[in-house]
Amino acid sequence: MEYKFRCDCPFTSAIDILGDKWMLVIVKQILLEGKETFKDFIESEEAIATNILSMKLKLLEDLGIISKSKLPNNKKTNIYRLTPKGLQLTPILVELALWSDNNLREVHSSLQKGDGIDLLRKDKEAFARALINAYQEKLHDNQG
Repeated sequence: MEYKFRCDCPFTSAIDILGDKWMLVIVKQILLEGKETFKDFIESEEAIATNILSMKLKLLEDLGIISKSKLPNNKKTNIYRLTPKGLQLTPILVELALWSDNNLREVHSSLQKGDGIDLLRKDKEAFARALINAYQEKLHDNQG
């Protein structure tokens, strides 16, 4: 698939793809929340419309950020998983979460609190590694 980018700047090119309202939310849902199926995404609290979700999942797949396969016991249901390229977005998600924690609490007092946020504040690299390791373990467990 051919993509149209605004310019040759790497930052702007990344924003052209990832700056969309839904792209990183879907990656976050897969990585942190264990969402895998279309139904999982539709039932999430972010409430993405089905037509938008279909389009974004297809784009993420075309870009190699996620892969799509069938459930072994249900050939009708697609499962979506992060590829290595998709997992490389983890530090970006961590930085966004840290920025949000540091800058949005005064206007969004119900932001999550707890052990995960404490680890994020204390050691963002360890937090990112923990996310990736947990995701990879889940994939390994599902395949074994």
